[in-house]
Amino acid sequence: MSLLLGCSTPVAVGPVGPNPAASESPARNGRLEVFSVLAPRTEGNNPTWYQHADYTIYSQQGGVVKRVNNAAGYYSSEPRIINLPPGKYLVKAEGADYLTVAVPVVIDSGRITKVHLDDAWRPADNRKTALVTLPGGNPIGWSAYAR
Repeated sequence: MSLLLGCSTPVAVGPVGPNPAASESPARNGRLEVFSVLAPRTEGNNPTWYQHADYTIYSQQGGVVKRVNNAAGYYSSEPRIINLPPGKYLVKAEGADYLTVAVPVVIDSGRITKVHLDDAWRPADNRKTALVTLPGGNPIGWSAYAR
């Protein structure tokens, strides 16, 4: 699969998968957490707050699996965690540096896959060969091939 940046030429990247060093749970499904761009929200005269932008999950065949309201709570700035059956998907979300980013993801049983498109993630374990990065060099997640 490839990474699409707006209407520009696709850039080939590997899929994002779970952190290879993270522990597993006995759950059948896996989980997905997408840190899309932080978008301002307003309501009446209340102060503006920020939430991660909504995104869409697609099957490998291109069908919509789920449109995700990406807030853990009404005023929360934390992204929503989604349960998904194990498999390969495509996530289309707004990134901090790109209008739209399409990221292939791998969901494993009992593990969480995190996609970081908000430019805020700096992995403590910086094994460059195990990271998927955007063209500007910002890491967006762990390579699905890093085991």
